[in-house]
Amino acid sequence: MSKPLEGIKILDLSRILAGPYATMLLRELGAEIIKVERPGNGDDARYYGPFKNGQSVYFISINRGKKSITINLKSPEGIKIIKEMVTEFDILIENFRPGTMERLGIGYDVLKEINPKLIYAATSGFGHTGPESHKPAYDMLVQAMGGMISITGWEDMPPTRVGMSIGDIGTALFTSIGINAALYQREKTGVGQKVDIAMLDCQIALLENALVRYQVDGKPPQPVGNRHPTITPFQAFKAKDKYFVLALGNDNLWKKFCNVFGRGDLLTDERFLTNDERTKNRKIIIPILEKIFIEKTAIEWTEFFDSHGIPSGLINSMDKVVENKQLQSRNMFVEVNDEKAGKIKIAGNPIKMSTIPEEKTRQTSPKIGEHTNEILGKYMGFDEEKIKQLKEDGVI
Repeated sequence: MSKPLEGIKILDLSRILAGPYATMLLRELGAEIIKVERPGNGDDARYYGPFKNGQSVYFISINRGKKSITINLKSPEGIKIIKEMVTEFDILIENFRPGTMERLGIGYDVLKEINPKLIYAATSGFGHTGPESHKPAYDMLVQAMGGMISITGWEDMPPTRVGMSIGDIGTALFTSIGINAALYQREKTGVGQKVDIAMLDCQIALLENALVRYQVDGKPPQPVGNRHPTITPFQAFKAKDKYFVLALGNDNLWKKFCNVFGRGDLLTDERFLTNDERTKNRKIIIPILEKIFIEKTAIEWTEFFDSHGIPSGLINSMDKVVENKQLQSRNMFVEVNDEKAGKIKIAGNPIKMSTIPEEKTRQTSPKIGEHTNEILGKYMGFDEEKIKQLKEDGVI
């Protein structure tokens, strides 16, 4: 059985992270990704660490299994090639600053006339509409502007960025969802469309309850460290040796917790009867629990809670994460054998579907322009002489 997106062809003009991560996900689902890069230098992410034997393993992880061609988008001949190639593709994705593709002469309004079935996905910092749409953006900027940094970290501490690129990754996820929805709609209508995804918009969509808490409380939510702002106890606790997390997400779990400890007194205390009351009185209940948890090691507590069906977990560093048996059993660490970097482990596909076989390996990322001859021959009908001339002219 074929993968869900097998046969779907994507012309990927994006670079760095948000766009390439989206096409990496679509590649995992079976799509063919033709990555368009600048002649000579290629994608900026090729020069982002960490490096192994001079090869960016960061680049490998988000560009595995793609094909690379080089086209100079500043040359008229390069733009002509894009216009002709787009007739053969289902999707074009780009993450240039809004207005760039229009200035190049290959904006959505132009390309949809060439290929009405084309799904044109644009990811940008602020979207293709609005007073700030043309501003440049990076992950750090939208984390700040979208409120993410304002609720991260500890009280009375400097602003803290989320520890991974949630601005880019969130955008990539929403872009992939939008593309798949557009593909489904095209099946019914026969017509493509533009998918406009803004990094700042995605930060708002990911804020979970901060937006509604502001409206209810009448004041902006502040950082609360490692605890949940509206559920108690739902945080990290210090054991004898290190921290672990306990997550009692409802009143029934609180009752079970108190019963296994023989602490009926906590169950009858009106200050702790409901989650809302426990949260209001967290400065009372948390010290009580901290005195209990300091008596045993983190693994002793998590094993104890596991035996009683109470949600808890160790705080794993990355060395422990890659040893995790659950993740290993789910094939979440796959191997790439790169010519320069050698064998490295990268994240597997978290989207488990009955039509997607669980393969233990992935193809590596392409060299800059590795597939230029192949792709231009296949889609443009160019022979070796024509391709040689294009290289000499700086078009590819």
